[in-house]
Amino acid sequence: MEGIINFHHDLMFFLIIVTVFVCWMLFRVVTLFDEKKNPIPATFVHGATIEIIWTTIPALILLTVAVPSFALLYSMDEIIDPIITLKVIGSQWYWSYEYSDNLEFADEPLIFDSYMVQENDLEIGQFRLLEVDNRVVVPTNSHIRVLITASDVLHSWAVPSLGIKLDACPGRLNQTSMYIKREGVFYGQCSEICGINHGFMPIVVEAVSLEDYLVWLKNKVNFDFDA
Repeated sequence: MEGIINFHHDLMFFLIIVTVFVCWMLFRVVTLFDEKKNPIPATFVHGATIEIIWTTIPALILLTVAVPSFALLYSMDEIIDPIITLKVIGSQWYWSYEYSDNLEFADEPLIFDSYMVQENDLEIGQFRLLEVDNRVVVPTNSHIRVLITASDVLHSWAVPSLGIKLDACPGRLNQTSMYIKREGVFYGQCSEICGINHGFMPIVVEAVSLEDYLVWLKNKVNFDFDA
């Protein structure tokens, strides 16, 4: 996602140049080819040279944009040796999460549901309609695989600040990955209309250091990493 953002920033510079050039050409056509200035307009049957130019140059520009775009899209789908697999299940109207990588140390995977905190239960500093009772906790500077599905109807697990938006479809498993470089709390919501309480399915991802993540996981499943 960071590569796509940087590519977009670089591309905008050239898009502005193209836009200015096109506007300048339109202005020249309007001002020079005026009826008063040209009472008897010239007649052209065809112009092979100019047609080749205005076909070749846009094609080269589009090709220049397409090649790195496809490379970035392909790299986004590539899962690089994840240390954690997070399973996400959308239901009406809450999210369920499963951490199963701890099965080497514990008897059962860590599974919990995440519901929106009601307005009357909010604490100071918490956001209305965005806070949940159980946050997703992940380590920073780590490759994380996310598997997403649904148990009833279509949902969409979306965290815009992480560049993630993936549909949760019943009977289908979708996959994406994330790599968070800094600690923080990232908010998202269900982005697929899924019923009357669609707007009350927030997502909260808390990124912490690897050490803090291991402490959190240890407290959740009660196992000893050193055993």
